[in-house]
Amino acid sequence: MESVYLTGRPALDFAGTLRWRTSRCEDLLPSPAAFSAWAERAGLVTEPVPVGADDFPRLIRLREAIYRLATARLRAEPWGGCDLDVLNAAAAAPPVSIHLTEDGTLCRRGDSCAVGSVLARDAIDLLGGVDARRIRECAGQGCTRLYVDHSRGATRRWCDMTECGNKSKAASYRRRRATPGHLP
Repeated sequence: MESVYLTGRPALDFAGTLRWRTSRCEDLLPSPAAFSAWAERAGLVTEPVPVGADDFPRLIRLREAIYRLATARLRAEPWGGCDLDVLNAAAAAPPVSIHLTEDGTLCRRGDSCAVGSVLARDAIDLLGGVDARRIRECAGQGCTRLYVDHSRGATRRWCDMTECGNKSKAASYRRRRATPGHLP
């Protein structure tokens, strides 16, 4: 499973686990085990989290609520009340706990509800904070990933230069090369 953590916020990385939403949907979290592995790789927890059969659909609802709320914020559209309810309910749960071991290692522990709480709290901080105006959608053809643009002059166009940015620049180069009269 591909894992991508490049949006600038854990909540948007989570929302981005459903890729290519308007074309060839690719779900990077097809199972509870995939969510557990993703949460650990994302640094939300330091050990795998058990994800129950009832927990997984709730997490997917949270992912979709975060995406819809962030997209609405980006487009200056009203938020859906159900999405706000899902987000606020998840944020109300106790978050992942942290502790320091004797050897100086930071440990993050919690169940799937705690991980959901961390993601929901991050989404609330993003959507209600100063970075809300920096939310962007990737300009890559068919890409629906959202990210926070912290670039100088707020000119970032792609979710990731190595994937969407490179594809766009390569296509532009091929078009220029195919133009009659183009000098090599």
